Amino acid sequence: MKTRILIFLSVFCFAVMPVAAQQKFACVNTDYVLRSIPDYANAQKRLDKYVSDWQKELEDKVSEIEALRAEYEQESYLLPDNLKKRRQEEIKSREQELRALQQQRFGAGGDLDKKRAELLKPVQDRVYAAIERISQEKNYAFVFDKAGSPAVLFANKKFDISDDVLQSLGYKPGASSEPAGADEPKKKPTNPEMRKRDNDRGSRPGKDMEPMRPKKL
Repeated sequence: MKTRILIFLSVFCFAVMPVAAQQKFACVNTDYVLRSIPDYANAQKRLDKYVSDWQKELEDKVSEIEALRAEYEQESYLLPDNLKKRRQEEIKSREQELRALQQQRFGAGGDLDKKRAELLKPVQDRVYAAIERISQEKNYAFVFDKAGSPAVLFANKKFDISDDVLQSLGYKPGASSEPAGADEPKKKPTNPEMRKRDNDRGSRPGKDMEPMRPKKL
Protein backbone atom coordinates (compact mmCIF):
# COMPACT_ATOMS: atom_id res chain seq x y z
CA MET A 1 0.00 0.00 0.00
CA LYS A 2 2.80 2.40 0.96
CA THR A 3 4.62 1.57 -2.27
CA ARG A 4 1.52 2.45 -4.32
CA ILE A 5 1.16 5.77 -2.50
CA LEU A 6 4.82 6.66 -3.12
CA ILE A 7 4.48 5.78 -6.80
CA PHE A 8 1.33 7.91 -7.08
CA LEU A 9 2.99 10.89 -5.39
CA SER A 10 6.04 10.60 -7.63
CA VAL A 11 3.92 10.52 -10.78
CA PHE A 12 1.81 13.45 -9.49
CA CYS A 13 4.89 15.58 -8.72
CA PHE A 14 6.40 14.95 -12.16
CA ALA A 15 3.06 15.80 -13.73
CA VAL A 16 2.62 19.14 -11.98
CA MET A 17 6.27 20.30 -12.12
CA PRO A 18 6.07 21.56 -15.75
CA VAL A 19 2.85 23.42 -14.93
CA ALA A 20 4.27 24.99 -11.76
CA ALA A 21 7.41 26.01 -13.63
CA GLN A 22 5.31 28.04 -16.03
CA GLN A 23 3.52 29.97 -13.30
CA LYS A 24 4.58 33.51 -12.40
CA PHE A 25 4.82 34.50 -8.76
CA ALA A 26 5.23 37.83 -6.98
CA CYS A 27 5.12 39.23 -3.48
CA VAL A 28 3.92 42.46 -1.89
CA ASN A 29 4.43 44.09 1.49
CA THR A 30 1.00 45.46 2.37
CA ASP A 31 2.35 46.91 5.61
CA TYR A 32 4.85 49.04 3.67
CA VAL A 33 2.24 50.01 1.07
CA LEU A 34 -0.37 51.10 3.62
CA ARG A 35 2.16 53.04 5.72
CA SER A 36 3.14 54.94 2.56
CA ILE A 37 -0.41 56.18 1.97
CA PRO A 38 -1.27 59.37 3.91
CA ASP A 39 -5.00 58.59 3.85
CA TYR A 40 -4.35 55.38 5.76
CA ALA A 41 -2.15 57.07 8.36
CA ASN A 42 -4.79 59.76 8.94
CA ALA A 43 -7.53 57.15 9.22
CA GLN A 44 -5.47 55.19 11.73
CA LYS A 45 -4.97 58.32 13.85
CA ARG A 46 -8.71 58.95 13.86
CA LEU A 47 -9.37 55.35 14.86
CA ASP A 48 -6.81 55.62 17.67
CA LYS A 49 -8.59 58.71 18.97
CA TYR A 50 -11.92 56.89 19.08
CA VAL A 51 -10.33 53.97 20.92
CA SER A 52 -8.63 56.28 23.42
CA ASP A 53 -11.92 58.07 24.16
CA TRP A 54 -13.84 54.81 24.56
CA GLN A 55 -11.17 53.34 26.81
CA LYS A 56 -11.26 56.46 28.99
CA GLU A 57 -15.06 56.19 29.14
CA LEU A 58 -14.82 52.60 30.41
CA GLU A 59 -12.07 53.41 32.89
CA ASP A 60 -14.16 56.25 34.35
CA LYS A 61 -17.08 53.89 34.86
CA VAL A 62 -14.83 51.35 36.53
CA SER A 63 -13.62 54.05 38.91
CA GLU A 64 -17.21 55.05 39.70
CA ILE A 65 -18.14 51.46 40.52
CA GLU A 66 -15.06 50.97 42.68
CA ALA A 67 -15.92 54.15 44.59
CA LEU A 68 -19.49 52.95 45.15
CA ARG A 69 -18.26 49.58 46.37
CA ALA A 70 -15.70 51.13 48.73
CA GLU A 71 -18.34 53.47 50.14
CA TYR A 72 -20.77 50.60 50.64
CA GLU A 73 -18.17 48.44 52.40
CA GLN A 74 -17.41 51.28 54.81
CA GLU A 75 -21.05 51.97 55.63
CA SER A 76 -22.69 48.57 55.27
CA TYR A 77 -22.54 47.70 59.00
CA LEU A 78 -24.59 50.84 59.74
CA LEU A 79 -27.22 50.28 57.07
CA PRO A 80 -30.53 48.45 57.57
CA ASP A 81 -31.11 45.41 55.38
CA ASN A 82 -33.38 47.22 52.91
CA LEU A 83 -30.75 49.91 52.23
CA LYS A 84 -28.02 47.29 51.96
CA LYS A 85 -30.00 45.49 49.29
CA ARG A 86 -30.67 48.73 47.43
CA ARG A 87 -26.98 49.66 47.40
CA GLN A 88 -25.99 46.16 46.29
CA GLU A 89 -28.49 46.27 43.44
CA GLU A 90 -27.17 49.66 42.36
CA ILE A 91 -23.60 48.33 42.18
CA LYS A 92 -24.76 45.26 40.29
CA SER A 93 -26.70 47.42 37.85
CA ARG A 94 -23.65 49.62 37.22
CA GLU A 95 -21.53 46.52 36.58
CA GLN A 96 -24.05 45.24 34.05
CA GLU A 97 -24.06 48.62 32.31
CA LEU A 98 -20.26 48.53 32.17
CA ARG A 99 -20.22 45.08 30.58
CA ALA A 100 -22.85 46.13 28.05
CA LEU A 101 -20.89 49.27 27.13
CA GLN A 102 -17.68 47.26 26.89
CA GLN A 103 -19.36 44.87 24.46
CA GLN A 104 -20.85 47.77 22.50
CA ARG A 105 -17.49 49.47 22.09
CA PHE A 106 -15.08 46.56 21.61
CA GLY A 107 -17.17 43.42 21.09
CA ALA A 108 -17.58 41.59 17.79
CA GLY A 109 -19.47 43.83 15.40
CA GLY A 110 -19.23 46.71 17.88
CA ASP A 111 -18.17 50.32 17.49
CA LEU A 112 -14.50 49.47 16.97
CA ASP A 113 -15.23 47.05 14.13
CA LYS A 114 -17.62 49.55 12.55
CA LYS A 115 -15.15 52.42 12.75
CA ARG A 116 -12.35 50.24 11.41
CA ALA A 117 -14.52 49.30 8.44
CA GLU A 118 -15.51 52.94 7.94
CA LEU A 119 -12.03 54.44 8.20
CA LEU A 120 -9.47 51.80 7.21
CA LYS A 121 -11.23 49.35 4.92
CA PRO A 122 -11.75 51.80 2.01
CA VAL A 123 -7.99 52.36 1.77
CA GLN A 124 -7.27 48.66 2.15
CA ASP A 125 -9.77 47.87 -0.60
CA ARG A 126 -8.00 50.30 -2.93
CA VAL A 127 -4.69 48.57 -2.25
CA TYR A 128 -6.06 45.08 -2.82
CA ALA A 129 -7.80 46.22 -6.01
CA ALA A 130 -4.46 47.60 -7.27
CA ILE A 131 -2.74 44.31 -6.40
CA GLU A 132 -5.38 42.38 -8.33
CA ARG A 133 -5.11 44.74 -11.31
CA ILE A 134 -1.31 44.45 -11.49
CA SER A 135 -1.49 40.67 -11.05
CA GLN A 136 -3.85 40.38 -13.99
CA GLU A 137 -1.80 42.76 -16.15
CA LYS A 138 1.43 40.86 -15.49
CA ASN A 139 -0.24 37.44 -15.45
CA TYR A 140 0.85 36.43 -11.95
CA ALA A 141 -0.60 33.13 -10.78
CA PHE A 142 0.04 33.91 -7.11
CA VAL A 143 0.93 37.02 -5.11
CA PHE A 144 2.18 36.48 -1.56
CA ASP A 145 1.96 39.07 1.19
CA LYS A 146 5.34 39.24 2.94
CA ALA A 147 4.16 41.66 5.65
CA GLY A 148 5.33 39.61 8.59
CA SER A 149 4.10 36.32 7.14
CA PRO A 150 6.16 33.43 8.57
CA ALA A 151 5.47 31.45 5.37
CA VAL A 152 7.64 33.81 3.27
CA LEU A 153 11.22 33.03 4.26
CA PHE A 154 12.83 34.82 1.31
CA ALA A 155 11.59 37.16 -1.39
CA ASN A 156 13.71 38.41 -4.27
CA LYS A 157 13.31 42.18 -4.66
CA LYS A 158 12.73 41.90 -8.41
CA PHE A 159 9.51 39.99 -7.74
CA ASP A 160 8.27 42.52 -5.16
CA ILE A 161 5.42 44.56 -6.66
CA SER A 162 4.91 46.83 -3.62
CA ASP A 163 6.25 49.91 -5.44
CA ASP A 164 4.17 49.05 -8.50
CA VAL A 165 1.07 49.05 -6.31
CA LEU A 166 1.95 52.46 -4.86
CA GLN A 167 2.61 53.93 -8.31
CA SER A 168 -0.68 52.58 -9.64
CA LEU A 169 -2.42 54.37 -6.77
CA GLY A 170 -0.60 57.62 -7.55
CA TYR A 171 1.89 57.58 -4.64
CA LYS A 172 5.67 57.88 -4.71
CA PRO A 173 7.46 54.65 -3.71
CA GLY A 174 9.68 54.89 -0.67
CA ALA A 175 7.80 57.85 0.82
CA SER A 176 6.44 56.98 4.23
CA SER A 177 3.43 58.74 5.69
CA GLU A 178 5.00 58.54 9.15
CA PRO A 179 6.12 61.89 10.62
CA ALA A 180 9.73 62.98 10.75
CA GLY A 181 11.67 61.48 13.62
CA ALA A 182 9.62 58.29 13.52
CA ASP A 183 12.80 56.26 13.84
CA GLU A 184 13.69 57.89 17.16
CA PRO A 185 12.93 55.94 20.35
CA LYS A 186 9.36 56.42 21.46
CA LYS A 187 7.66 56.05 24.76
CA LYS A 188 5.43 52.99 24.95
CA PRO A 189 1.90 54.14 24.02
CA THR A 190 -0.71 54.00 26.72
CA ASN A 191 -3.48 53.58 24.15
CA PRO A 192 -4.17 49.82 24.14
CA GLU A 193 -5.14 49.84 20.46
CA MET A 194 -1.85 51.51 19.50
CA ARG A 195 0.11 49.30 21.89
CA LYS A 196 -1.24 46.14 20.28
CA ARG A 197 -0.69 47.58 16.81
CA ASP A 198 2.97 48.27 17.71
CA ASN A 199 3.37 44.71 19.03
CA ASP A 200 1.82 43.33 15.83
CA ARG A 201 3.85 45.61 13.54
CA GLY A 202 4.76 42.66 11.39
CA SER A 203 1.20 41.66 10.70
CA ARG A 204 -1.19 43.23 8.20
CA PRO A 205 -2.29 46.65 9.47
CA GLY A 206 -5.82 47.39 10.34
CA LYS A 207 -6.71 43.79 10.89
CA ASP A 208 -7.63 41.92 14.07
CA MET A 209 -6.84 44.78 16.32
CA GLU A 210 -8.41 44.39 19.69
CA PRO A 211 -7.81 46.79 22.60
CA MET A 212 -7.17 45.59 26.10
CA ARG A 213 -10.34 45.47 28.11
CA PRO A 214 -10.72 47.14 31.50
CA LYS A 215 -10.52 44.70 34.35
CA LYS A 216 -13.70 42.78 35.07
CA LEU A 217 -15.55 43.47 38.27
